Amino acid sequence: MTNPVHPATRIGHVHLRVSDLARSIDFYSGVLGFEVTQQYGPGAAFLSAGGYHHHIGLNTWESRGANPPPAGHTGLYHTAFLYPTRAALGDALRRVYDAGLTLDGAADHGVSEAIYLRDPDDNGVELYWDKPEAEWPRQPDGSLAMYNAPLDLKALLAAAEASE
Repeated sequence: MTNPVHPATRIGHVHLRVSDLARSIDFYSGVLGFEVTQQYGPGAAFLSAGGYHHHIGLNTWESRGANPPPAGHTGLYHTAFLYPTRAALGDALRRVYDAGLTLDGAADHGVSEAIYLRDPDDNGVELYWDKPEAEWPRQPDGSLAMYNAPLDLKALLAAAEASE
């Protein structure tokens, strides 16, 4: 690569087409805990963590009442929300369980720990935290050696409880 992007560049927000705005707000705010920063009637809403203008945009402008795209088609695989600590991810898992939702999966990737679920419109959602970079698994040449191992969900919940 001859001209890489600036290393501080980050994905700022995700904007999703949803079929039912209130139902999506219930999921992203009521379950995951993002705060609604602005709502435009029944058509759109913006949500954030920590007072940022928005991390999530939701709209029904072209999708009110629509069905999710069928499997095997292109589109969004999942959004990924980075939590600052393992305890914060454990709290997110507790929120998911308290809402009666089921997980699609959970994994220890060596560099991170992640849980996977679906939003009300069947969009994939990853909730994760990054382990300290000094703990990331590496090959002898220094390159990353990520893996996909089972995640101990009971220990993750215990991390949340221990931080309270």
